[in-house]
Amino acid sequence: MNPEIEFRYSGIYDARYRNSIKIQEFLKKNKEKYPSIDTIEKYISKIKPLWKEHEKKILIGLSKITGLKWKEERIICYIIGYGRCFSDPLTVKLFKNKNDFIDTLTHELIHQIQFQNDNKLKKWWKFVYKRYRKESRLTKNHILLHAIHSRLMLDLFGEKRLKREIKNSQKFPDYKRSWDIVEKEGYENIIKEFKKRLR
Repeated sequence: MNPEIEFRYSGIYDARYRNSIKIQEFLKKNKEKYPSIDTIEKYISKIKPLWKEHEKKILIGLSKITGLKWKEERIICYIIGYGRCFSDPLTVKLFKNKNDFIDTLTHELIHQIQFQNDNKLKKWWKFVYKRYRKESRLTKNHILLHAIHSRLMLDLFGEKRLKREIKNSQKFPDYKRSWDIVEKEGYENIIKEFKKRLR
């Protein structure tokens, strides 16, 4: 069973970002403005068919690669004008490039399928925190994720798209480090180690 991804705009939720002093200062510095409610709602109407085009193969692909099953029938994805994207509650900002939106949503969904199967991942996390004990927590948490994302992107979108995703992550040191580990050890080897430790 694959979950249905429901894109939603919440004025109350979005206001936390819209009224954030830090976000407003950042946007002002970069000569940008926080998107209007109308802009966000129009964006949602455009990304719905875009996601539907890829949804089935991404969700099935993630389950197949990880050996994990989706447990929730519906996942709400909140769309915000600007801010940090994260997995719970699933939150994605507006992207100018439609592929960046799909790839970011996929990243957060990899976190989601892990959360939904947390009871099966205890041996894996024990292994990760011992083997990569010198790495930051954020790096540790993204080694498997980036290995899974590598495999999925190569299967569905090709190497050029994967390289763009890696390039976009370079400004974040912890993400960069986890990508470096995946490149050094090989995404297939990391996924294999993971599957050996599934409960």
